[in-house]
Amino acid sequence: QVQFAESGGGKVQPGGSLTLSCEVSGIVFNFYTMAWYRQGPGQERDVVASINGDGHTAYGTSVEGRFTISTDVATNSVYLRMNSLRPEDTGVYYCNTRPVFNYMDYRGDYWGQGTQVTVSA
Repeated sequence: QVQFAESGGGKVQPGGSLTLSCEVSGIVFNFYTMAWYRQGPGQERDVVASINGDGHTAYGTSVEGRFTISTDVATNSVYLRMNSLRPEDTGVYYCNTRPVFNYMDYRGDYWGQGTQVTVSA
């Protein structure tokens, strides 16, 4: 049973920082590209950062230079360090594989509960 347990969200002022964590279980961690996705208010869920098994990272243009994705293979964890936060970074953040993990049966895509990030003065 796959599980992605996100944590670390909260409310922060513009310019502040947060680090999100995701504990991953049920999959062989290094076989997948892992990613963080964001769903802003009234918006679709989009990928903001990804990291593959070789450690190669990629970022969305809106977060390039401000966010850093990393993994800890020993603990099967994925992290997202977010600096210089802006109000437009507000949303629910999810970790998942990329492409999104799918059970390939009636259960379809799997998503964890996510963690809310609010950037506001």
